[in-house]
Amino acid sequence: MVFARSALRLARPASSLFSQRAAPAFAQRGVPVAKRALSATASQQGKVLLVLYDGHQHAQDEPRLLGTTENELGIRKWIEDQGHTLVTTSDKDGENSKFDQELVDAEVIITTPFHPGYLTKERLAKAKKLKIAVTAGIGSDHVDLDAANTTNGGITVAEVTGSNVVSVAEHVIMTMLVLVRNFVPAHEMIAAGNWDVAAVAKNEYDLENKVVGTVAVGRIGERVLRRLKAFDCKELLYFDYQGLTPEKEKEIGCRRVENLEDMLAQCDVVTINCPLHEKTRGMFNKELLSKMKKGSWLVNTARGAIVVKEDVAEALKSGQLRGYGGDVWFPQPAPKDHPLRYASYSTWGGGNAMVPHMSGTSIDAQERYAAGTKAILEEYFSGRENYKPEDLIVHKGDYATKAYGQREGKKHANA
Repeated sequence: MVFARSALRLARPASSLFSQRAAPAFAQRGVPVAKRALSATASQQGKVLLVLYDGHQHAQDEPRLLGTTENELGIRKWIEDQGHTLVTTSDKDGENSKFDQELVDAEVIITTPFHPGYLTKERLAKAKKLKIAVTAGIGSDHVDLDAANTTNGGITVAEVTGSNVVSVAEHVIMTMLVLVRNFVPAHEMIAAGNWDVAAVAKNEYDLENKVVGTVAVGRIGERVLRRLKAFDCKELLYFDYQGLTPEKEKEIGCRRVENLEDMLAQCDVVTINCPLHEKTRGMFNKELLSKMKKGSWLVNTARGAIVVKEDVAEALKSGQLRGYGGDVWFPQPAPKDHPLRYASYSTWGGGNAMVPHMSGTSIDAQERYAAGTKAILEEYFSGRENYKPEDLIVHKGDYATKAYGQREGKKHANA
């Protein structure tokens, strides 16, 4: 079921629309409600399609939960005041979804990595008026970027670079500690009314004196290494096609390893911080996992499709991995039978620190990526198109970054 605002409400001033914010009744707390699609039309100057997750009662409880269908990044009034149409929905999957229905005449599409509206080649072919696709957050792998470069003469794909890098880096450190310190089984024991220190301490370690490595050392990977410095790890390693400056390496106390398998073999803990593209999709498969140090921990807050989920589950079962944690899944939302919901370190239990895709959508991060999305839209609607270079993924029919793989014959404005 889809909820839409009535024609009577659409005739009201924009300020009245906001004052009536709670008119569609929320379900009782904890009871799921149907997916929402909210639309309001001023003049037919241009249509913006916004795909977000539903907040239900939580969006009322916390108005700063901006990444929800109810709170709409805080941009509805601003968009309507300029005479544009805004359609907001969470219904994004399947050929008859609201997303599919509305994208055919949308000029702007905004979505998030946390509830991505997948812009496949087939969907882009239907979007005859699309000019720009904005990611409210970081990571535009939900868009077929090659197809975007040829759609309607080349659409712009932009994201709010840097908006949640601190949020994700903090989540990475937390997940490492949760795994290494065997926190989840210990907490579950207490919650169940039990007390057996030996049962949880036998699989509990310190992060100090461990070798930790990151796959990619971009904005998030570098921040992870900087935060790890305080833990007195034995060594901090990184693998990336582009190295840090010698000055930064010295400041952080890290070392580049040019071969990924060589780095994995040395690490007690590995964190994945690279984008998803054709060269990283399925990268952590059975073969690569076998190159890791036996009994090591793996953290993934990058993208779910970078790992082969069945192979990770098997590595936990065999003891090749002692633990796996993160917040990214493929697809999203994760189906109930997704193997990484239930996988565990079968030797002694535990070893699972998976949560919903939340690392980059803290309240602080939502405020940042909402503001960044508005800034990108301001450049587009004004016609200036003076975007921040670091926000551009593809633009004017070409790649504007190397972050999604190094492509021959392309002009890369930003590394």
